[in-house]
Amino acid sequence: MYDIIVVGGGPAGLVAALYAKRANKSVLVIEKATFGGQITYSPKVENIPGFLSLTGNEFAEKLTEQVLEQGADVECCEVLSIKNGDVKTVVTDDGEFTAKSVIIATGAKHRMLGLPREEQFVGEGISFCAVCDGAFYQGKTVAVIGGGNSALQEALLLSDLAKKVYVIQNLDFFTGEEKLVEQLTAKDNVETILGTTVEGLLGENELTGITVKNTADGALTDISLDGMFVAIGLIPQNEAFAEIVKLNDYGYVDADESCKTNADGIFVAGDCRSKRIRQVATAAADGAIAALAACDYVDGK
Repeated sequence: MYDIIVVGGGPAGLVAALYAKRANKSVLVIEKATFGGQITYSPKVENIPGFLSLTGNEFAEKLTEQVLEQGADVECCEVLSIKNGDVKTVVTDDGEFTAKSVIIATGAKHRMLGLPREEQFVGEGISFCAVCDGAFYQGKTVAVIGGGNSALQEALLLSDLAKKVYVIQNLDFFTGEEKLVEQLTAKDNVETILGTTVEGLLGENELTGITVKNTADGALTDISLDGMFVAIGLIPQNEAFAEIVKLNDYGYVDADESCKTNADGIFVAGDCRSKRIRQVATAAADGAIAALAACDYVDGK
């Protein structure tokens, strides 16, 4: 039996494991896909403290190596459920593991458009975060797909960097705040295209443009681009825990900055938690907070 099991091997989960190991706790990290999480899609990262620039993969490798050096165990499998009790049982597709405490750090994945070759272009012209990648498109032409607050905020940030910004929304109106719409439409380098869907991606090894369709008449148009930012929402990876921890209306674990859930001995960290800012730095902070809370819980037992 472990002191702490961390579910998820992104920045939040790995930092949680690091802090728990530094507190002399036995730790298991379970990750179903790629250690590092969403950051591994970023070809260049310049907002991680202590590094001028590195790729997302390099950051993930360094963090994973650091956790392994501290002595944490890792398992590559998918968590199916958690059985809560005095001892927590984490059920996976490759067996069961027990611990005194569990930290959920499964993150959230970006909602995709569902187009052919979309995954291929992630990091090669398709991005999801203007704060992270906007500077790479200084003086270039980009499109933001979406019409909610997140999309409008992304477009506003990009409008201060890019030569031209298209904002493409499938509905005939924006769903974001009117104030954001007013700010955006006042920008000379922003063109809004409503009632339009993205039908195809152009380019060979990197994105060079998109094909869009007018939903009213079905007309197809090609738009040349240097990059595209998809901002149509996030999908928190919390389905397996819906019966044990409280989720909010959007599927995020309902927990504040203490990272404590409503379930005794179960904590949460990172993008899967209800929060406003989702960045590597905030995920790492959550990991530290959740780990120290879990250590206190284990010590109390």
